[in-house]
Amino acid sequence: MNPPPGRDPGMPETPGRDPGVPAPPGRDPGVPETPARGPGMIRVLVVDDEELVRSGLRLILEAAGGIAIAGEARDGHEAVSAVRRLRPDVVLMDVRMPGLDGLSAAARILAGQDPPKLVMLTTFDLDEYVHEALRLGAVGFLLKDTPPRELAAAVRTVAGGQAMLSPSVTKRLLASYATRAPSRAEAARKQLAGLTGREEDVIRALARGLSNAEIGRELHLTEATVKAHVSRVLAKLGLANRVQAAILVHDADLG
Repeated sequence: MNPPPGRDPGMPETPGRDPGVPAPPGRDPGVPETPARGPGMIRVLVVDDEELVRSGLRLILEAAGGIAIAGEARDGHEAVSAVRRLRPDVVLMDVRMPGLDGLSAAARILAGQDPPKLVMLTTFDLDEYVHEALRLGAVGFLLKDTPPRELAAAVRTVAGGQAMLSPSVTKRLLASYATRAPSRAEAARKQLAGLTGREEDVIRALARGLSNAEIGRELHLTEATVKAHVSRVLAKLGLANRVQAAILVHDADLG
């Protein structure tokens, strides 16, 4: 059978796409994407300049079940474009990339309407870029050597509306930020001064990385009551998510 007009017979076809039809504008045909949404599937955009890292994350997450890779991007520019086009639920994005880096891309993505949950990827456990990303509204960060099971669990956690606060690495990062920025302590304490005693108990527990259920057990409250307290505290403090609340507590040196 003769090959379709316009295609070199020695070149392989891209699976799932008519070789005679060009890739959509703004997307490199070599970076795969899966725009379809299965029922109950969490759609993830993977952003990293290293193909090996992207491929590894794709294999891990697709094998976990209930997670689909909506697409991949190699830098911040591709990430911003892919988010607008694919509307993923979660974005896993490297902090340091050539061109538009992860932090700059995060600012653009999170400034959009109904942005996805954003988790930063890093090889460093103490990275100033991650601090700023969390302040912008990212819901957490992961080290690239995070075990596969924990990686999939983190994606499910943030997709469910909770922050990904690692009990070990994240607390170390946040605490180190507070010690390096003592000038923020007074301002943070003033911001927290308007909380009730119970609200302060809740936000302190939240900053330790506890879930609503764990906070409820510790404070002898129902999970629904804890959830209401958390929502009220975030609104009162003008914060976007639990990670920002945790940063504020550590800035105030109350963690």
